Amino acid sequence: MTHTRAQQQMPDATAEAALRRSRFGTLPRRIHPRDTVETNQATPRDPARDAYHPDDWLVRYCL
Repeated sequence: MTHTRAQQQMPDATAEAALRRSRFGTLPRRIHPRDTVETNQATPRDPARDAYHPDDWLVRYCL
C-alpha cells in the first residue's frame, strides 16, 4: 500500500480548515476611533482657582 503524504494529511487538513473557518470565519465587531480615545484633565482641578469671580475687580476698584 503506497500512500502519498498529501493523501494522509487530507482528512486532517479539512478538519483543521473547518476549525479555522469556525474560529476566524467572521470579522470582529468594528470599533470606532471615538471609542478608543479617553480624555482626562492634564492637571487636577484647583478649587482656589475656580473660586475666583471674574467681575470681582469691579466691586473692589470701581465702587
